[in-house]
Amino acid sequence: MGKKVAILLLAVLSLSFTASHKFYVSVTNMVYSEKDSAFQITSRIFIDDLEQVLEERYGVIAKLTAEEESKVADEYIKKYFKTKFAIELDNENVDYTFLGKRYDNDVVICYLELTNVNLADVKTITVKNEILTDLFEEQQNLVHVKWKGNKKSFVLIRENNKGMLNL
Repeated sequence: MGKKVAILLLAVLSLSFTASHKFYVSVTNMVYSEKDSAFQITSRIFIDDLEQVLEERYGVIAKLTAEEESKVADEYIKKYFKTKFAIELDNENVDYTFLGKRYDNDVVICYLELTNVNLADVKTITVKNEILTDLFEEQQNLVHVKWKGNKKSFVLIRENNKGMLNL
């Protein structure tokens, strides 16, 4: 009896180490353009994760990257971003523009822009990123902010979804 249990335990342990682990991560880059007085923002998200959240949250079968991609996909991606990704300048929520998206292998890259930002007048920037944290408990959202030769990065999770930096 003990030998059977040991073999079963060994089999279970060996399977647990060979199974692939799915990473839940997004990467957002915010780069300040002095020329344009704007933050140019790109957010990289796994396509299958975004499709899953659009279906669960809005009932939309987006079929991203497919020829029959839903005509409302951009509308719902924009809507999702507006509820899950926010920027504050000096503790005031500011509105950004969703410019569009493109695909790169298994990732969708979303383009956003925050215009009319005079950094000389800004003391703090706060970024809230809850992308996919409502769907995946293990979700991590990396945010990199670059401005005037400086760079600050945050790892945001469900329990700690905001990062703030002083300029």
